Amino acid sequence: MTAGVAWAAFPNGCLAMRIRDALGELFIEDVEFAELFAAAARPAVSPARLALVSVLQFVEGLSDRQAADAVRGRIDWKYALGLELADTGFDASVLREFRIRLVAGDPAERLLHRMLDRLWERDLLASGRQRTDAIQVLAAVRELNRLELVTETLRAALEALATVAPTWLEGVVPEQWYDRYGQCARYWRLPRAEAARAKLAVTVGVDGFALLEAIYAADAPTWLRQVKAVQTLRVVWIQQYYRDRNGLRWRDKNELPPDTLAIRSPDHTQARYRINRGSAGAAPRPTSAAWPAEDAAWSARKE
Repeated sequence: MTAGVAWAAFPNGCLAMRIRDALGELFIEDVEFAELFAAAARPAVSPARLALVSVLQFVEGLSDRQAADAVRGRIDWKYALGLELADTGFDASVLREFRIRLVAGDPAERLLHRMLDRLWERDLLASGRQRTDAIQVLAAVRELNRLELVTETLRAALEALATVAPTWLEGVVPEQWYDRYGQCARYWRLPRAEAARAKLAVTVGVDGFALLEAIYAADAPTWLRQVKAVQTLRVVWIQQYYRDRNGLRWRDKNELPPDTLAIRSPDHTQARYRINRGSAGAAPRPTSAAWPAEDAAWSARKE
C-alpha cells in the first residue's frame, strides 16, 4: 500500500524512492550491528533504518525534529524505509541517542560508510565539495540541531515576553525579528552549507544577547529576569556561545557542556541524556550548576 501511494504521488520517483529501488534493504541482518540498538525499555528502532534516516536528514538539511516528522508524515520516506502507511515513526530523541551510540564504536564507520559508499557508486549523492564521509554527516546533522535549539529558545523567550510585557517588548524588538522568529524553526529548512549555518548561528546569537542586554538594563522591569523562558535563554546562550572582547562566536564542539548538563529543548529544560547501567535515556537535570563558569560571571555582571 505504501508503494502504491508513493508511486501515485511521485510518478517519476524521487531521491528517497530511488535510494530504496537502487539499494533495497541494505542491511538485512541487523544482528551485525546489535550494539547499535537502544538499550532503553521501549520498542527498538532498526539501526539500518536510523542510518538511512541520518543520510536523508543530512542530504535535505533537516534537524532531528524535522527528520522525525518526515518519517511520520512523508510517503517518500516511508517508501525508502519500508514502513507501513500507518507507521507513526519515533521520537526525535531516538536520532540523537543513535548518534551517541554511533560515534562510540567501530560499527559506526562500517554501518554508515557502507551505505554512503553504495549511494555514491549509484550517483545518488552530490559530488564536488559536498563531503559524504560518516564524520561529516554526523557533524552536519549535529550542528543543525544546535541551530534549531538556539533559534527555538530565542523564539520561545520572545513569545513569553509578548504575553507578559507586550508594550515593553515592542520598544526593544527590531522589525526584522518578526520575520526571523515569527515561525517555529521546525517548519523551515535550515541551511545545509557550513558557512551559512555559522552565519545564521552568529546572527541568532547576537540577537539573543541584545535581548538579554535589554532585559538586564537598569531601566527594564526587574521581574522580566524571572520569566522562565528568559532564564532558559540565558543558560542556553552561555552553553552555546562564547563572547569576549573579540566578539561573539559559536562554541566549538569541545567547548560544549556534557550531556548531563546541556539543555536540548527550550520546552523540556529538565530533560538530560545519560547512560545508566547500560540503559540510555532521559535523565533529570543535576542539581549541580558547576558548568559553565560564565554562568556565575554573567549573573554577577548583570546583577
